[in-house]
Amino acid sequence: MKNILVANDIIPVGQFKSGLAKYLKEIQNKHNSLIITQNGKPAGVLISPSEFDDLRQTKLFIDSISRGLSDSERGEVLSTSQLRSELQKTRVGKER
Repeated sequence: MKNILVANDIIPVGQFKSGLAKYLKEIQNKHNSLIITQNGKPAGVLISPSEFDDLRQTKLFIDSISRGLSDSERGEVLSTSQLRSELQKTRVGKER
């Protein structure tokens, strides 16, 4: 995600509403984010669909790592042979 430029990337909701199409096109073309304020306080953030997908994939990856570390700390680990056995069961189940 690119750095936020206060002069360009933070706008009041009224300005956003009046230039909605322009801001949507800008977000898609420049892949930047736009912070929308209401009554002088942040009210929302607009990001491009590709940026959203990237953030979502990053979150899923981090969540997966966190689950693996938690499992490891609890001693819930598999040996190589146990892992191969579990993967084989999964493959056989998908072939049916």
